[in-house]
Amino acid sequence: MDRDIDAMNAPDFLLRENLPAPEPVPNTAAYLAEREACLALSPARRENWARYEASNKREAVLDYLPVRLDVENVSRCNFRCTMCQVSDWPKGQRAADMSLDDFKRLLDEQVGVVELKIQGFGEPTMGGESYYEMIRYARARRIWVRTITNASRLHLKGSYMRLVESDANEIQISIDGATKEVFEGIRRGSVFEQVVGNCWTINRYAAGVGKLRTKMWTVVQEANAHQLEELVCLASEAGFKNMVFSFELIDFGMPRWREANDAVSVADRINVDRCWRLHAQAATLGIKLAFWFATERYETGSPRKLCPWPFERAYVSSDMRFVPCCIIGNPEVSDVGDARRLAEEWNGPAIADFRQAHLDGRVPAVCKSCYKGCR
Repeated sequence: MDRDIDAMNAPDFLLRENLPAPEPVPNTAAYLAEREACLALSPARRENWARYEASNKREAVLDYLPVRLDVENVSRCNFRCTMCQVSDWPKGQRAADMSLDDFKRLLDEQVGVVELKIQGFGEPTMGGESYYEMIRYARARRIWVRTITNASRLHLKGSYMRLVESDANEIQISIDGATKEVFEGIRRGSVFEQVVGNCWTINRYAAGVGKLRTKMWTVVQEANAHQLEELVCLASEAGFKNMVFSFELIDFGMPRWREANDAVSVADRINVDRCWRLHAQAATLGIKLAFWFATERYETGSPRKLCPWPFERAYVSSDMRFVPCCIIGNPEVSDVGDARRLAEEWNGPAIADFRQAHLDGRVPAVCKSCYKGCR
């Protein structure tokens, strides 16, 4: 175990140190400008946004449609990562892919959406051409699009080029080890050299066309916590200008995964001085480094401290189910409606009861790991 992992430094202490949190690529100003452009294109979207802004955003029944969506285009993956529920699924697949027609109907109906994440528990590039068309369809409406990839397939059929040219605003790439042994030990089924080579290729291409879009994202855990300095160097070598060390290992609303991921979490043992040294190291290499902590949990003490997800956002699984949030992400764990009828289901009895439980301090079992004192 690395000596800079220090059990004396509690998570709340880390948060008080004002370590930089992730922001959109290239920056928050760009994100806000794009949102304004999105609202300007649609009077209906601007009206919905105005209702959202004017509300207290904490009611069981809401008078606005969701302003953000997470869309899982595929629920299948070519990796079996040690900390991900996909490794439990037969052949790494839970359900059929989302059709392009279903995606378009969903986005056409959801006139309130200003921000979209395309990815769930699958590797989105496995969706082929429909994946890139989904991004283009959303971007034609100036909706901010973030997507996440394991980068394993970007060398196939010019995928790195198609992803950049689709005009996704942020392309988050998961890199969880600085050496072949560590990387492939966590991201089982991967080929370290191929992934790193693909990162270098997409970053070189994006820089060549003047599009700063990528962000390297590392889920820090027991197996890779000793490599953080090396990971900063790897980010530089692969051409990244933005990177995040995340200390969040989620449980997908399932006790089995809470136990497994708690066992390898180092969130309460990372030395804050080391974080600042890493930040300085990254800065000398021209990289903006941020930190994401699982310790920023919600509280039931007041409405403003509740999780905002049920009150502003929806997760749509590849088989068109409405799931309460991306941490759960699996309708077999929690399903609150038919996403083909999301406009009606958004205030249907299932999600209204789910919201009311939060408002009453009766945190649903699938949500307890995100709330202080509820595990």
